[in-house]
Amino acid sequence: MAHYDLLVIGTGPAGQKAAVQAAKLGKKVGIIERKEVVGGVSTNTGTIPSKALREAVLYLAGFRQRTLYGAEYRLKKTITIQDLAFRADHVIKNEIAIVQNQMARNGIDLIYGEASFIDPHRLNIQRAGTTTEHRAHVIVIAVGTEPARPAEIPFDEDTIIDTDGLLTLKHLPTSMVIVGGGVIGTEYASILAMIGVPVILIDKRPRLLEFVDGQIIDALQKQMAAIGVTLYHEERVVAIRKESDGQVTVSLAHKPPITTQTLMYAIGRIGATKRLNMEVVGITPDARGRVIVNDHFQTSVPHIYAVGDVIGFPALASTSMQQGRHASCHAFGHPDSTDTDLLPYGIYAIPEISTVGRNEEELTKAEIPYGVGIAHYREIARGQLIGDETGMVKLLFHRHSRALLGVHAIGEGATELIHIGQAVMAYQGKIDYFIDTIFNYPTLAECYRVAALDGINRLPRPWMPHKKNS
Repeated sequence: MAHYDLLVIGTGPAGQKAAVQAAKLGKKVGIIERKEVVGGVSTNTGTIPSKALREAVLYLAGFRQRTLYGAEYRLKKTITIQDLAFRADHVIKNEIAIVQNQMARNGIDLIYGEASFIDPHRLNIQRAGTTTEHRAHVIVIAVGTEPARPAEIPFDEDTIIDTDGLLTLKHLPTSMVIVGGGVIGTEYASILAMIGVPVILIDKRPRLLEFVDGQIIDALQKQMAAIGVTLYHEERVVAIRKESDGQVTVSLAHKPPITTQTLMYAIGRIGATKRLNMEVVGITPDARGRVIVNDHFQTSVPHIYAVGDVIGFPALASTSMQQGRHASCHAFGHPDSTDTDLLPYGIYAIPEISTVGRNEEELTKAEIPYGVGIAHYREIARGQLIGDETGMVKLLFHRHSRALLGVHAIGEGATELIHIGQAVMAYQGKIDYFIDTIFNYPTLAECYRVAALDGINRLPRPWMPHKKNS
């Protein structure tokens, strides 16, 4: 039996950072992976593959050049699943190598096998019929999530798939129904539509992604409709049936049945905790397999931490990394803090979206007087150069103090652009910063200055009294 200061269960982003941080503090660390490859869902079936797929689609479909060369422009006329998988496979292999190298470089033992608790300090590791036992002073659970697969859905990995199943298909679908308009469903709907697959996206809510600013979502939905996504809002799937001819029939609560070649079920993910035997140490996951933690990511057993998607919202690779690092710092008495009020969100639909801070709906509900400034990419030279005339940056600020309260962006580079606003908000900056600052020209960053000027110019002039409601 090997003894460690820290054992981490799971090699995804959260587990990696927990392990590396502890190693940097001079601790003996082991990290356990139940699959044959490291990286977790993020590297192998989730974040990295889906983003690689998106980049392949944008390139092969010629999306970024269509404004310049016409809507029919395509780099490759016929796109296959092999074309898309090639890029994903290349990136995945490189990411796996990077993780393995990082573990080795930091002296972290990589342990392959299925982990389960024996007692609060001991783990049983099973692999290929053999069993080993390891002990640790601190244990971090970073097992991530897996797609929810309700028993009534007849998954067959060919015509009816979950969100991990797209790149395992042998052929691109000729048509697709996606059930669930969350982040993953929205991303895949726009990606598939971009290469000519007719997509119907079904969601029970009145609009997509209700946590995102309404004006940004309106723009997204218009763009998705333009590239071939049919949106069914406030709709519920009653039954899913595979027909004898291989087609799938989807029965709906309010609309006629739909027949499609392929269906993707994209409603929810559950914590991958079933095989951990956590009950033996007094930890009980919730109904969705998630682990409850405190502000330092401790479970009900103080020396056992849980980080990443397994603890639920916000379930982002970026936040998971910091959670892992924070847990190790706290466990070994090293000061650390995380600003959870300014988490940036990135949604890699086509077009991409990013947001930080509060949106209009939240500010209205809180009765905060706010102003709005908007810059459209079509007004910006860089927007013209890259052929994106539909993107925009939206700034929300306090009408009196002019403090920046929220930034919302849609379009090329939105997930990169958002960090400028995040930095200004972190230091309690005002919208005036963007007016008084020189940005490189031509860049998309110039949107901040144009949006700030737009917002200030909408405010009543100091010498003009506010008009009273008549």
